[in-house]
Amino acid sequence: MNILIADDEKHMANILKTYFEKEGFQVSVAYDGEEALEIFYSRKIDIAVLDWMMPKLSGIEVCREIKKVSLAKVVMLTAKTSHDDEFAALDIGADEYIRKPFDPRILILRIKKMLGIEKIVEIRNLKIDLQSKNVFRGGDEVLLSKKEFDLLKFLYENKGQVLSRNALLSMVWGLDYLGEERTVDTHINRLRDKIGADHIITHRGMGYRFNDKDEQN
Repeated sequence: MNILIADDEKHMANILKTYFEKEGFQVSVAYDGEEALEIFYSRKIDIAVLDWMMPKLSGIEVCREIKKVSLAKVVMLTAKTSHDDEFAALDIGADEYIRKPFDPRILILRIKKMLGIEKIVEIRNLKIDLQSKNVFRGGDEVLLSKKEFDLLKFLYENKGQVLSRNALLSMVWGLDYLGEERTVDTHINRLRDKIGADHIITHRGMGYRFNDKDEQN
């Protein structure tokens, strides 16, 4: 899981970096808004933790840009206490709003809950070990390529949402991927063959959704 931490308070940013690395996150750090966007556009980012008040570009401006082009989650950190500020952050797409000072362990728990991070997921006859990246169907191991596993993991983490081909390409293959949208269809079909067609629902003209209920395709 790739996380971007952007805060002009270098001491705070480095403390958060240490905490998240201990939890197994791949961490990128920025100390101003422009640097945060440069990192976002050059790497695959699953979640961004942004301080509201940063030089060059504010956290709000960075959040707005991220939400325009991706499904990455955004957590806003701020010393502001006004409910109007909280509303403004959530209104432009922020997924969480946390006031300073805070305990980094609480931030990590909230982010894990937001991302649906679990070590082992069991859905009907399917078992997914998100840590070891092993998948089992009916007790038998299913061999997935790295990209197939990344696609399955992203679909699961966003269960309940219909994800377009473009969204899947940008978040699983990366924003700089130059291939065709049909690549998504090919990998989805391979996944269905391996894990069972009922786990991935097609929404015609819209995209795909992970099915964690007893629902038929």
